Amino acid sequence: MRSAVFGAVLALGLAGSVAAQEGDIQAVIDSQLEAFLAGDVAAAWSHASPAIKEIFRTPENFGRMVREGYPMVWRPAEVRYLDLESRAGQMVQRVLIADQSGALFTLEYFMVETENGWQINAVNVLKAPAPAV
Repeated sequence: MRSAVFGAVLALGLAGSVAAQEGDIQAVIDSQLEAFLAGDVAAAWSHASPAIKEIFRTPENFGRMVREGYPMVWRPAEVRYLDLESRAGQMVQRVLIADQSGALFTLEYFMVETENGWQINAVNVLKAPAPAV
């Protein structure tokens, strides 16, 4: 009996922890998307992980890469969060984004927790979802 109660408490605690992570992770992604929409590349850059900052070196280089390579992220029309999972030591948040023309894209945001909180370590564009029938 005691182990069943302990297991239930542990499961609830873990679910609460994942929910808290999910909220924090989604807030970071939202903040970066809002910064791109506002044209504030420096604010968007602040959500990039140290590895991303090392690759692109400046907010301007980073902004140019996003604008040219991820136009749906640069100017999203609609954002919907899907599942969050742990993969190879990173949290991966799937996001469905509609661009300004209404085209849908599923993206995976690879998140790392740093001393500055959650940061975006990579974004992978997946195959577009099949249209609903």
